[in-house]
Amino acid sequence: MSSYKGHTLFAFILSLLFFTNPLLIALTIIGANMPDFDHKYNKNRVYQIIILGLIIFIALYILKLPYYIALIIVFIGIIFLFSNHRGFTHSIFGLITLATSVTLIIILTYQLAIQITSIPFEINHYLLLIIIIILGFIFLNKRIFPIFLFLILISSLICGFKEISLFEILGSLYLGLISHIILDAFTPAGIKLLEPLSSKKIHKKFSILLILIIIAIATYSYVIGGNNVINYINMFFIK
Repeated sequence: MSSYKGHTLFAFILSLLFFTNPLLIALTIIGANMPDFDHKYNKNRVYQIIILGLIIFIALYILKLPYYIALIIVFIGIIFLFSNHRGFTHSIFGLITLATSVTLIIILTYQLAIQITSIPFEINHYLLLIIIIILGFIFLNKRIFPIFLFLILISSLICGFKEISLFEILGSLYLGLISHIILDAFTPAGIKLLEPLSSKKIHKKFSILLILIIIAIATYSYVIGGNNVINYINMFFIK
């Protein structure tokens, strides 16, 4: 099985332990495919991300609109451009950086679109769907994207739309990124989890431990939270 197919399938399976919302499952899959943009065969797509960010920056600057979104897009592109394969983007610090950056892009794009178009509140969920589809187009393999697009549209129509919190967006991206780390640590090459602070590699024992922790969290959250881990986290913060 190709690398991107394996990462996509594994992320999908893990996402079912935590989410029922199709949009969150989609974000988990996107997160699982992001780290490998540090590979040389994705360099052209990395350049496209940087160019896209610059174009958006110019457009927003001319229109006198907040251009932070564009700067974050360029920042992500630069990270991929200068990261060695299975280097920074496969580390704890890389996971935090990527998950936080993409979450900010989603939130800021959402707010900007509402500000510009004055979209009624009741159809805002369609805007979030569009943003996630665009992210899928950017980060997913072109062979997987048509299937991804079909499934997210069908599942959204069948399951309907639910409110999504900041914690859910961030959590789904983290889960996808972690799923990528788990699979790569199973390979003989391993990963440098603490890059750039340490070049020490971790292997399958760490991956097995992570899988057991994820299963334990999912199981515990079903018992305590009633549905899934996100419900439990939201309940904790509300209290």
